[in-house]
Amino acid sequence: MERFMAWMTDSFSPRINKIAKNPWIAAIQDSILAAMPMVFIGSFATILSIVKDFWEGFPDFSMISSFSFGLFSLFLAYLIPEAIMKRKGHTEVSKQAGLAGIAFFLLLVFPQFTAEGMIQFDFNTLGTGGMIAALFSGLFVGFIMNLFSKWKFIGEDSAIPDFVAVWFNTLIPIIVILLIGWLFTFQLEISLYSVVNSIFAPLIHLGQGFWGFVIIFFIGFAFLYTFGISTWVIYPVQSAIALPAIAENQANFAAGQEVTNIFTAEAGQLFLIGGGGATLALCIMLAFMAKSQRLKMIGKASLIPSVFNINEPIVFGAPIAFNPILMIPMWINGLVGPILTWIVLKVGLVPIPHEPFQLWYLPGPILNWLVTASITGLIYFFVIFAASWVIYYPFFKIYDKQAIEQDKELLEEGE
Repeated sequence: MERFMAWMTDSFSPRINKIAKNPWIAAIQDSILAAMPMVFIGSFATILSIVKDFWEGFPDFSMISSFSFGLFSLFLAYLIPEAIMKRKGHTEVSKQAGLAGIAFFLLLVFPQFTAEGMIQFDFNTLGTGGMIAALFSGLFVGFIMNLFSKWKFIGEDSAIPDFVAVWFNTLIPIIVILLIGWLFTFQLEISLYSVVNSIFAPLIHLGQGFWGFVIIFFIGFAFLYTFGISTWVIYPVQSAIALPAIAENQANFAAGQEVTNIFTAEAGQLFLIGGGGATLALCIMLAFMAKSQRLKMIGKASLIPSVFNINEPIVFGAPIAFNPILMIPMWINGLVGPILTWIVLKVGLVPIPHEPFQLWYLPGPILNWLVTASITGLIYFFVIFAASWVIYYPFFKIYDKQAIEQDKELLEEGE
């Protein structure tokens, strides 16, 4: 273990830090961190909504989540190009880049106009469903604005006021951006949201096999998530396989026949401890073992949501997304969880779920016991938790050490 930790510290960490410091990747991280308050608000609103499932008279707080984290992609569409301009040293046009980002993003998600002149959006595209479109639009707008920043109508030595110079210097790049969005949506009639779903459609054909179970859960709940892309992007693919499967399991169980379909949403809940990538273990480490006060604060703030399997605060707050040090253990857990779950369900150590159960926000031990209706399902929770702890621990130590150094640098800069 000491050799491994030394290699992680002296060799692995310095190399991947070069990737993390890339201005384009760093800009995405900056943007996600800037939007974190909206993530926390949405997460706690979701937890409050749990009460309504058991008490009908309790107020419905879902709209608070819808207009906080539910608009996350829209926020990113502004923040990413703004952050890119700042990282590239073009602060004077950063806000204009952000505004162009919003306009381009809203074009890409394929708005519809009614005969009465009303505009309609699929609300999912403004939140988790539009994450890819937001990343694409933000990076594209940042690229165009950065490219045109080299050519200016009005130079810095002009007598014209700076804010007026910015107006004219950003006209052409913004026009180019909007023309491309107009061409993409209203002339070619291409919806990026639909294109994303069609890209993942072939995964449906993987069906109920081992590789289908492992690959789809890995891609949707670990790999894409570490790039800031919500798990809801792959939900149409997952549900197309999982919903008919659990219905068949339910019918077979009622008829006294063998239950065989492993690919169900209920089976996936068995290893999503704390959320995709089994991040509860990492959250506990940050909250109670981190020496960096910043990480400790993030861990404690994310702990309650993590217990209820809501891990947006830690994924975007630690962050895990676009952070190579924490992305890798999340990938490993994203593979280990489905593989172990497939094995224990296939050989019968844990019963295959046979009843629809979508209360994914229940704490792990309770959830596993209810989904499998067995003690072995409850025991399996602790097996997965222990495995995730072992996987995250060495990477946590590396990141904590790095965070301490960053905290010191920020403190020195502030003095």
